[in-house]
Amino acid sequence: MSQLQTTTFSSSLTAAPPVWPVLGVLGGMGPLAGATFAARLVQLTPVTADQAHIPVLLRNDPRIPDRSAAQLAGGPSPLPAMRQGMQDLQRWGAQCIAIPCNTAHLWFEQLRDSVQLPVLHIVESVIQDLRRNGICDGPVGIMGTPATMQLGLYQDALRAAGYEPFTGDDNSIRDWSVQAIAAVKSNQNEQAFAPAAAAVNRLAQMGARAVILGCTELPLAIPPSRRDAFPVVISDSIDALARAVLESFSHKTFSHHEHASDQAERTAAAAAKPE
Repeated sequence: MSQLQTTTFSSSLTAAPPVWPVLGVLGGMGPLAGATFAARLVQLTPVTADQAHIPVLLRNDPRIPDRSAAQLAGGPSPLPAMRQGMQDLQRWGAQCIAIPCNTAHLWFEQLRDSVQLPVLHIVESVIQDLRRNGICDGPVGIMGTPATMQLGLYQDALRAAGYEPFTGDDNSIRDWSVQAIAAVKSNQNEQAFAPAAAAVNRLAQMGARAVILGCTELPLAIPPSRRDAFPVVISDSIDALARAVLESFSHKTFSHHEHASDQAERTAAAAAKPE
């Protein structure tokens, strides 16, 4: 069952409008997921006035080439378009960037190195979310795009954090995930529920203590209002990333020049990497 909790803020943050950094959001992958991330960030922020919310620059350009097709089928690389989006956000005044697309994080190092800003990692955000919900070890099921599941975006990080990640013993979890994702991308969210729920229940039957919705379309297939019926904790990568923004922003102020010394080294290294 889902055990989502509200992020705890100090009384000073809710007593008066805080001076937040500007968050840049590299959206469009897909566009509904990007828009939902921005909405969930607002909904999860425990304030009582418009002026107390985090200022957000959402670049929700859906023309970025398909990430799974690029990784698994030789499709056009999304990296140039994603880099352009990151640099646009920096130029427009963002002081930190979030990317509400799991598969895009297969290019995380190149994207991080394209800007002189902190960039939050969605996998790290999900691990924080698991711990927040009392899941600190044990078997965890993963749902996502074929590229996310096959190329191990989550698996190594979960193992390093003490979990036992798995994606099922056949292709059923992948196939149900793909069906649900495709339905959401077609604006058929209600039709997305059945295959997504089938995948969650199968992973629960296989012993998962929690299931990661590791594609940002999947939280739209199983919205928060429908999660209590499941026998496992559901970690929603949209909400996890939004909560990571809130927690990061509540503890520090980001600067355009933060990590500048590291950036020079990364830029030199990135120049040698092929796209």
